[in-house]
Amino acid sequence: MGVACRVVRAEVSEQPIGAADLADLVAGPGAGAVVTFDGVVRDHDTPGRGRVTLLDYEAHPSADDVVGAVAAGVAAASGASALAVVHRVGPLRVGDCALAVAVAAAHRGEAFATAARLVDVVKAELPVWKHQHFADGSDEWVGLGGLDTTPG
Repeated sequence: MGVACRVVRAEVSEQPIGAADLADLVAGPGAGAVVTFDGVVRDHDTPGRGRVTLLDYEAHPSADDVVGAVAAGVAAASGASALAVVHRVGPLRVGDCALAVAVAAAHRGEAFATAARLVDVVKAELPVWKHQHFADGSDEWVGLGGLDTTPG
């Protein structure tokens, strides 16, 4: 097997993010493929709730440690050469990037597979919740696990 996959950035940030910035961090002379993913805020989510106007992401204090551990775990099981992942917190508008990923590998198959695995594991394990605001003035929390958020 080749050189171990490097995690060049893994964090939660309040600053605007984008996979293009991460691509520059992971690229290198041995990379035949650099795969990027921008998870972008869309104008809909919950069926029947109407148009989303704003998401406000909040993170547990452990989120930076968790995203670092997730990135390290994915890197250790990967044949890629480098990866980077950033999840944004705070208020985001439709079109803003909420999750950015970049993966470099010698070949495209490993780059695509590692990027998909990284996105899936981050979404499953990162303690980040979103507060959705809708055009009709209503709102709801998503991703609170077993917490009951029903009013009353």
